[in-house]
Amino acid sequence: MTPPDTDELVLIRHAPADHGGRLCGRTDVPARLPDAAALAPLRAWLAGCTDVVASPASRCVETARVLFPGCEARLDATLWEQDFGEEDGLPFAALPDLGPLPRDALARRCPPGGESFLDMVARVGPTLEALAAQVRTGGPVVVVAHAGTVRTALGMALGEPSAGLGFEVAPLSVTRLRCFEGGFSVIGCNWPGPGRAAQA
Repeated sequence: MTPPDTDELVLIRHAPADHGGRLCGRTDVPARLPDAAALAPLRAWLAGCTDVVASPASRCVETARVLFPGCEARLDATLWEQDFGEEDGLPFAALPDLGPLPRDALARRCPPGGESFLDMVARVGPTLEALAAQVRTGGPVVVVAHAGTVRTALGMALGEPSAGLGFEVAPLSVTRLRCFEGGFSVIGCNWPGPGRAAQA
């Protein structure tokens, strides 16, 4: 795949989180980073991108540092993962089964003490729009953040926020959006990068 064009917003989900089998939205856990050799092709592919924005989560900051050595990412708290409230930190096996919920209902569901996916879209969306405006005048921007952040962007591109929930977003995967006045178009999503296989 060709390197990012000047009109692209590139979103990268952080490296696998060291979550210990528990849901970690706002829980700050470190990343389990691959070795330098495994990341070298992706780092080279991103070499022309010098404007990097990241969620303040440790797993995102650590990922940004290894992908962009010598480039300090700007941290933006609006890019945090969805707040899962009382469900944050629960073992995956203890989480409620939400599979039967229609996508619209899933997007509206608010965990006790947390925020719904639509709440997250309302928080993250303006930041992504501002970054898109920056792309249109100053070249590509890379965002290193969370699966929910990427799904927010994809839902915006499709004109229906809940549609973002239909995408799987693997750790260290790349999603590319072309920015134009009034919105985004999707160039590619969930790409593992050059020379890498998708991760679970």
